[in-house]
Amino acid sequence: MPATTIKHALLSVSDKSKLDTLASFLAGRGVTLLSTGGTAAYLERAGLRPVEVSSTTGFPEILGGRVKTLHPKIFGGLLCDPRSPAHQSDLERHGIEPIGLVVVNLYPFEQTVKRRGASWADCVENIDIGGVALLRAAAKNHARVLVLCDPADYEPFVKEWKELGEISEKTRARLAGKAFHHTARYDALIARAFAGRAGGRSRKGTPGSVVMALDRKSELRYGENPHQQGAIYVEPLEGGDITGARVLQGKGVSYNNYFDADAAWRLAADLAALAGKGSSKKGPAACAIIKHGIPCGAGLGASVKEAFVRAHESDPVSAFGGVVALSRPPDAAAARVMVKYFLEVIAAPSFPAEARKIFKAKADLRLLATGKPRARRTGWDSKRVGGGWLLQAWDEGLTGPAKWKVATKKKPTPAQRRALEFAWTVVKHVRSNAIVVANEKGTLGIGAGQTSRVTASYIALRQAGKKARGAVLASDGFFPFRDSVDRAARAGVSAIVQPGGSKRDADAVAACNQHRITMALTGRRHFRH
Repeated sequence: MPATTIKHALLSVSDKSKLDTLASFLAGRGVTLLSTGGTAAYLERAGLRPVEVSSTTGFPEILGGRVKTLHPKIFGGLLCDPRSPAHQSDLERHGIEPIGLVVVNLYPFEQTVKRRGASWADCVENIDIGGVALLRAAAKNHARVLVLCDPADYEPFVKEWKELGEISEKTRARLAGKAFHHTARYDALIARAFAGRAGGRSRKGTPGSVVMALDRKSELRYGENPHQQGAIYVEPLEGGDITGARVLQGKGVSYNNYFDADAAWRLAADLAALAGKGSSKKGPAACAIIKHGIPCGAGLGASVKEAFVRAHESDPVSAFGGVVALSRPPDAAAARVMVKYFLEVIAAPSFPAEARKIFKAKADLRLLATGKPRARRTGWDSKRVGGGWLLQAWDEGLTGPAKWKVATKKKPTPAQRRALEFAWTVVKHVRSNAIVVANEKGTLGIGAGQTSRVTASYIALRQAGKKARGAVLASDGFFPFRDSVDRAARAGVSAIVQPGGSKRDADAVAACNQHRITMALTGRRHFRH
């Protein structure tokens, strides 16, 4: 439709970026500018003469501004089709002027929720009602009404008007779709905030429906493989840790890099929490190394350097091209060791200047500054399947030795307890079937993603080699038979931790008693598919 059919434009915005330029253009084309209080005052300061909505409706703004545009003269002007005789009759009878353009963006609910110290009452007051209704009405009637909800669209709109003298049907449809997307995202954020306040993470029941808002952070070179497109999206009210990380140097972060960095960061955070448990002082540093979504090494140390060395020594072959997460900022000593190896990514809370200077020697190495890890995850863990999603509560919280049942005659020593808890923390992050051989400072062997627990045990023990003697073993699921226990005993393992729950638990315990091995049952498994 010709742009000249736009005789009245309604402007009511929270974000006033570029508004004066757009409004001046419209006024110069003879368009009457209808506006609400704050926006009208802004336009007047810009030297324009807007018409207050209240003078059009004959009804003042009430309830402190909660009701401004919700009036038949406004929505009749938006939803009418002047080509319809019935509509035209209604317009004339009630003195309604068609509105051809709506320029609206919404109250800053998201920014208010994120603002430190904002009360829930502040958040609720920043839930837009009239603005959402205006956008939806204009978008529904996009064949006649143009809708702008993003300041980035003002300039292209003006350009198209100037060059073509009309706004194409394609542009109208695109902007209408954008408006519906904008309101859908807005409502999704509100629903998410209410769910969080109402305990939406409760394990007593899953939600009847789920709404999700995702903002694209960046496009990626490709997905898992070069023929797949890829991008990373952030949940606006959840973003943090890896999705919120600042990329300080290196090549573009890939799909696989982000996936592995998230896995490494989760493990490093759990190990840091374990290391600092029960102490008011800063605990040991933690390091996790991930390859293809699976830990290939994890370690604790008095320093970041020591933690990295222990993690790397677990499986230096698999660590080649791995992704590293550190619970503490790396110092110069740690950086000097790490640059000796080929690593894809290093994620840490921050990177001191002296470490960054050293890391610059590896120009392609990606450094991700994550900030402090979140105390807990909100919402639901999810996986995409054909035609839908699987949702579950996050696998958070680890049962510690105080809640374990020692099923064998031989009880663990304090050192064995520490080693068992370390191994149990790591095995939670290993893909099933999972076996971890470790001491209290680091992993020695990891068997992951096997269809047989016996095979996983074989891989972990073979990798540990002679270091398995005196070490401990953790299994993410129960032992259906005693064969893995017998294999562990032959390798010299001194203690085992597993969930229990098998019909043949007694056989596994009997094997441990026979080999004089300690076995603890956690009562909780940690499968990862």
